[in-house]
Amino acid sequence: QVQLVESGGGLVQAGGSLRLACVASGIFFNIETMAWYRQAPGKQRESVARITTGSNTNYADSVKGRFTISRDNAKKTVYLQMNSLKPEDTAVYSCNVNGADRYGRFYEYWGQGTQVAVSS
Repeated sequence: QVQLVESGGGLVQAGGSLRLACVASGIFFNIETMAWYRQAPGKQRESVARITTGSNTNYADSVKGRFTISRDNAKKTVYLQMNSLKPEDTAVYSCNVNGADRYGRFYEYWGQGTQVAVSS
C-alpha cells in the first residue's frame, strides 16, 4: 500500500520559515519526480516546486529565491525549505511523486496535505 505522509506545516509569522517533509512508502520502483503543490482557499491547485531523479529543479515564479526543494532518494523523502514566508503562501501543501514501474507504466501518487498558515 502506497502512502505519502507530509509533515512540518503550521502557523508562522510573515518572514518566518518552515520545512516540509514528505515520506513515501510502499513504492518499490524508481521515483522520477517528487514535487510540492499548494492550494489556497478559493483558488486552484498550483505547482510550487519539483525535483527529478537527477536533481533538476523547477520553481514557481512566486517562490523563487525563497523556497528550496531537495530529496533523499534512500529515504524516499522530499523536503521543501520555505524561507521569508508571506501571507500569500498560506495554503494546503501536498506532495506528489511519479515515475514508471518495471513494465514502463506511469504511476502517480498524492499525499493528503499539510496546512501552512502565514500571519501578517
